[in-house]
Amino acid sequence: MTSSGSPEHERLRFIKHKGHAIYDIDLTNCTAKELLLLLDLIRADIARHAPGSVLTLVEVAGAQIDKNVATRIKEVLVLDRPYVKRSAWVGAENLPHVFYEHFKNFSQRDLPAFKTREEAMDWLVQE
Repeated sequence: MTSSGSPEHERLRFIKHKGHAIYDIDLTNCTAKELLLLLDLIRADIARHAPGSVLTLVEVAGAQIDKNVATRIKEVLVLDRPYVKRSAWVGAENLPHVFYEHFKNFSQRDLPAFKTREEAMDWLVQE
Protein backbone atom coordinates (compact mmCIF):
# COMPACT_ATOMS: atom_id res chain seq x y z
CA MET A 1 0.00 0.00 0.00
CA THR A 2 1.00 3.59 -0.40
CA SER A 3 1.68 5.81 2.57
CA SER A 4 -1.25 6.71 4.75
CA GLY A 5 -3.03 9.92 3.90
CA SER A 6 -2.14 9.90 0.20
CA PRO A 7 -5.01 10.02 -2.31
CA GLU A 8 -4.03 6.56 -3.59
CA HIS A 9 -4.31 5.13 -0.07
CA GLU A 10 -7.90 6.33 0.14
CA ARG A 11 -8.80 4.73 -3.21
CA LEU A 12 -7.11 1.35 -2.69
CA ARG A 13 -7.77 -0.30 0.64
CA PHE A 14 -8.99 -3.46 2.28
CA ILE A 15 -12.37 -3.30 3.97
CA LYS A 16 -14.24 -5.89 6.03
CA HIS A 17 -17.67 -7.20 5.04
CA LYS A 18 -19.34 -10.01 6.99
CA GLY A 19 -15.94 -11.14 8.28
CA HIS A 20 -14.25 -11.20 4.86
CA ALA A 21 -11.52 -8.88 3.58
CA ILE A 22 -12.39 -7.14 0.30
CA TYR A 23 -9.90 -5.12 -1.72
CA ASP A 24 -11.87 -1.94 -2.37
CA ILE A 25 -10.74 -0.31 -5.62
CA ASP A 26 -12.35 3.12 -5.96
CA LEU A 27 -11.75 4.48 -9.47
CA THR A 28 -14.76 6.81 -9.43
CA ASN A 29 -14.24 10.10 -11.25
CA CYS A 30 -10.52 9.44 -11.87
CA THR A 31 -8.74 11.04 -14.81
CA ALA A 32 -6.97 8.79 -17.32
CA LYS A 33 -3.61 9.79 -15.79
CA GLU A 34 -4.78 8.89 -12.26
CA LEU A 35 -6.14 5.57 -13.51
CA LEU A 36 -2.82 4.56 -15.05
CA LEU A 37 -1.03 5.28 -11.74
CA LEU A 38 -3.66 3.41 -9.70
CA LEU A 39 -3.58 0.40 -12.05
CA ASP A 40 0.14 -0.05 -11.37
CA LEU A 41 -0.49 0.13 -7.61
CA ILE A 42 -3.39 -2.33 -7.87
CA ARG A 43 -1.22 -4.77 -9.79
CA ALA A 44 1.53 -4.60 -7.15
CA ASP A 45 -0.92 -4.89 -4.21
CA ILE A 46 -2.78 -7.91 -5.56
CA ALA A 47 0.39 -9.77 -6.57
CA ARG A 48 1.48 -9.80 -2.90
CA HIS A 49 -1.36 -12.17 -1.96
CA ALA A 50 -1.79 -15.92 -2.17
CA PRO A 51 -3.18 -17.30 -5.44
CA GLY A 52 -6.98 -17.41 -5.54
CA SER A 53 -7.37 -15.43 -2.33
CA VAL A 54 -8.35 -11.83 -3.17
CA LEU A 55 -11.91 -10.53 -3.35
CA THR A 56 -12.03 -7.28 -5.33
CA LEU A 57 -14.70 -4.60 -5.46
CA VAL A 58 -14.11 -2.22 -8.38
CA GLU A 59 -16.04 1.05 -8.65
CA VAL A 60 -15.73 2.81 -12.00
CA ALA A 61 -18.53 5.40 -12.17
CA GLY A 62 -17.28 8.58 -13.80
CA ALA A 63 -13.80 7.20 -14.52
CA GLN A 64 -12.20 8.58 -17.70
CA ILE A 65 -11.34 5.36 -19.48
CA ASP A 66 -9.68 6.05 -22.79
CA LYS A 67 -8.03 3.54 -25.13
CA ASN A 68 -4.71 3.58 -23.22
CA VAL A 69 -6.43 3.04 -19.88
CA ALA A 70 -8.65 0.29 -21.33
CA THR A 71 -5.56 -1.52 -22.64
CA ARG A 72 -3.85 -1.26 -19.24
CA ILE A 73 -6.98 -2.50 -17.45
CA LYS A 74 -7.01 -5.57 -19.71
CA GLU A 75 -3.33 -6.23 -18.92
CA VAL A 76 -3.85 -5.88 -15.17
CA LEU A 77 -6.94 -8.12 -15.24
CA VAL A 78 -4.91 -10.87 -16.93
CA LEU A 79 -1.90 -10.48 -14.61
CA ASP A 80 -4.13 -10.43 -11.50
CA ARG A 81 -6.25 -13.41 -12.53
CA PRO A 82 -4.21 -16.02 -10.56
CA TYR A 83 -4.61 -14.06 -7.31
CA VAL A 84 -8.27 -13.04 -7.54
CA LYS A 85 -10.93 -15.35 -6.13
CA ARG A 86 -13.84 -13.11 -7.16
CA SER A 87 -14.30 -9.65 -8.59
CA ALA A 88 -17.42 -7.48 -8.62
CA TRP A 89 -17.86 -4.18 -10.45
CA VAL A 90 -20.07 -1.23 -9.54
CA GLY A 91 -20.78 1.58 -12.00
CA ALA A 92 -19.89 -0.51 -15.06
CA GLU A 93 -23.10 0.61 -16.76
CA ASN A 94 -21.33 3.96 -17.22
CA LEU A 95 -18.47 2.39 -19.19
CA PRO A 96 -18.64 2.06 -22.95
CA HIS A 97 -20.16 -1.41 -23.37
CA VAL A 98 -17.43 -2.46 -25.80
CA PHE A 99 -14.71 -1.76 -23.19
CA TYR A 100 -16.47 -3.79 -20.51
CA GLU A 101 -16.98 -6.73 -22.91
CA HIS A 102 -13.32 -6.53 -23.96
CA PHE A 103 -12.24 -6.59 -20.28
CA LYS A 104 -14.20 -9.80 -19.70
CA ASN A 105 -13.20 -11.50 -22.95
CA PHE A 106 -9.52 -10.54 -22.87
CA SER A 107 -9.03 -11.51 -19.22
CA GLN A 108 -11.21 -14.64 -19.48
CA ARG A 109 -12.76 -13.61 -16.18
CA ASP A 110 -16.32 -13.26 -15.01
CA LEU A 111 -16.71 -9.61 -13.99
CA PRO A 112 -20.29 -9.30 -12.76
CA ALA A 113 -21.68 -5.78 -12.50
CA PHE A 114 -23.90 -4.61 -9.65
CA LYS A 115 -25.98 -1.48 -9.07
CA THR A 116 -24.80 -0.94 -5.47
CA ARG A 117 -21.72 -1.57 -3.33
CA GLU A 118 -23.82 -3.55 -0.86
CA GLU A 119 -25.08 -5.98 -3.54
CA ALA A 120 -21.54 -6.40 -4.88
CA MET A 121 -20.05 -7.04 -1.43
CA ASP A 122 -22.78 -9.53 -0.51
CA TRP A 123 -22.11 -11.44 -3.75
CA LEU A 124 -18.34 -11.40 -3.16
CA VAL A 125 -18.55 -13.00 0.28
CA GLN A 126 -21.20 -15.64 -0.45
CA GLU A 127 -19.94 -19.20 -0.37
